[in-house]
Amino acid sequence: MLLNVPNLLTGFRILLIPLFVGVFYLPESWLSLHSKNVAATLIFTAAAVTDWLDGYLARSLNQTSAFGAFLDPVADKLMVVAALILLVALGRVDALIAVVIIGREIAISALREWMAGIGAGKNVAVSFLGKLKTLAQMVAILMLLYYEQPHAWLNFPLLGTVLILVAALLTLWSMAYYLKMAWPHALRQDKPPVP
Repeated sequence: MLLNVPNLLTGFRILLIPLFVGVFYLPESWLSLHSKNVAATLIFTAAAVTDWLDGYLARSLNQTSAFGAFLDPVADKLMVVAALILLVALGRVDALIAVVIIGREIAISALREWMAGIGAGKNVAVSFLGKLKTLAQMVAILMLLYYEQPHAWLNFPLLGTVLILVAALLTLWSMAYYLKMAWPHALRQDKPPVP
């Protein structure tokens, strides 16, 4: 079913992206930098909550669909890519870190599609390592969007920078793990057919 609650939430998440990016393009006379940081953090948080909610509702309402399974990860990746590009433009994330994370997402998405095409999609299902990478990445992005120090002992810019570095390392580690899982299938696919 194309139009169900989980898919509508996923679509809503995609619609949040221009709003999320647009906040930082508003004139300073309309919105101070502090207000822009807060607004972007709240929008990204709303997107993260709808990501969890659409998956939960799809399972609990038995409204899973092939379209939803395709659209949900696309929406996630679009939001993360938009956030990383924005953070690079703001000078809060190094471009190399963004390239590593975005490049991994593209490579693993292509790998999963290829593995599904040969009937081995379960071999590259999301692992604990991938979930840990996502958690570090999401918390880092939230801290770097807010980018202020709410307390003397809580330095969001520093913590966010450390966590995004951890996320980049976990990104490379999880990519190596997925490639290792796919390698035997790649070797089998390369063998010429027996006459």
